[in-house]
Amino acid sequence: MEILIRRVSPNTIRLTASRILLAHVAHYTRLAEVGKLEQPKTAGKYDTGQLILHKVFGYRGVILFPWLARVYDRDATNKKESTDSKGATDTSGDSLSNVGKEVKGRTHTFYQVLIDTRDAPYIRAQTEAVTFLGNQESSRSLYAIPGLDYVAHDDILPYTSVERVPLQHELFDKFLMHNPDKAQETLRAWQKKNHPWLELSDVHRETTEGVRVTVIPFYMGSRESQNSAVYWWRYCIRLENLSAQAVQLRERHWRIFSLSGTLETVRGRGVVGQEPVLARHSPAFQYSSHVSLQAPSGHMWGTFRMEREDGYTFDCRIPPFSLESKPDDASPTAPAQGT
Repeated sequence: MEILIRRVSPNTIRLTASRILLAHVAHYTRLAEVGKLEQPKTAGKYDTGQLILHKVFGYRGVILFPWLARVYDRDATNKKESTDSKGATDTSGDSLSNVGKEVKGRTHTFYQVLIDTRDAPYIRAQTEAVTFLGNQESSRSLYAIPGLDYVAHDDILPYTSVERVPLQHELFDKFLMHNPDKAQETLRAWQKKNHPWLELSDVHRETTEGVRVTVIPFYMGSRESQNSAVYWWRYCIRLENLSAQAVQLRERHWRIFSLSGTLETVRGRGVVGQEPVLARHSPAFQYSSHVSLQAPSGHMWGTFRMEREDGYTFDCRIPPFSLESKPDDASPTAPAQGT
């Protein structure tokens, strides 16, 4: 049976049981075989250098290294609470009390992945999602490494390439292409040096009316500002429509609590200047943003106002997540391609 993954561009990837065909559709259709599918792993980890297709976004990529993350899935917790309360559910997604609810984290494997630059323009995910602070204490600039992503083990389709150059990305050439043994030493050194701002530790998930929100927060470090420290985090958010009806994100509503005692409310249209539609042919959208606090820790939570194609609107809960700082024992260093 064929599986078809459509992109938001005219490009599609068609997967069969034995081969991968990349289609460029304009005024005509051209299919080019790029590789052969392998059996996905149900146990164990994928190795550095494994070529992959992203099961949701459809891009080609290569695994750099794995991360072990604690996944806090509030769907399981909410289902248990609903059963325990005999049908009474808590819909107060904008309540600070929700932050303190105990949700058991389970360990899952995620991977740092390079995205093929040929596919980057056509996926519904920011390709400059990995950002870090500049080396200079006085600098307020944020820098980005293009084409890095974090991918869950279950979202990976492994394959072997039939192309002479299996993946196009500057870091692929430096880390994996020409001299694999020496290149992987460079990769390990780069990972170790930049570990503080690359590390993935916690993942939060919650589903509301068929729309699943996944949040991954990252601590980025602190900067001195007017004789006080300002702490920075980035957070990556993925929205995925699991239902048959198309929905559109219309508004965001954030609540940001700081250990200093402040509680800030942020409202606005869409996210990152967009109001994405999540439909059957393109069910997911992923973006990154940043937040700063004048305290070493805090919490964030909120809702996305969603509108279905029939006009029905509802608030999709953003699962509460902690903003925790770490000792600034290492300064982030620029990536290999010098962005």
